Amino acid sequence: MVLKIITAHEAKSGTNIMIDGEPYTVRNVDISKTGKHGASKCRIEAISIMNGQKKILAVPGHERFDVPLVDKRKAQVLSIGDKVSVMDLESFETLEMDCDEEIRKNLEENSNVEYWDIEGRKIIKRKQ
Repeated sequence: MVLKIITAHEAKSGTNIMIDGEPYTVRNVDISKTGKHGASKCRIEAISIMNGQKKILAVPGHERFDVPLVDKRKAQVLSIGDKVSVMDLESFETLEMDCDEEIRKNLEENSNVEYWDIEGRKIIKRKQ
């Protein structure tokens, strides 16, 4: 579910936007002035929330982006394998999700983590 729609001019550092169906966090925005015959341009640097991949876009200032709903929740780690199995601390449902290698090294069973649910995709973001 998309939270709202913003233009490239409204995108600020730290804003979450959808680019090609993937959630990204904006790191930097450079806006050029309008010219005699054209609209202003925005150069957006963004980093993927899911895998950390960097993307740079040059778009017109009126370009529209979806802002995804980011639901931050807490869970307890049940097991660690290829995917990490966790239990949500509010609904008590068991989920399997991906995790960054840096976070996976610090995880242990029965520890608490924070995970993000972004447009139905879940990823562990930090150990509590």
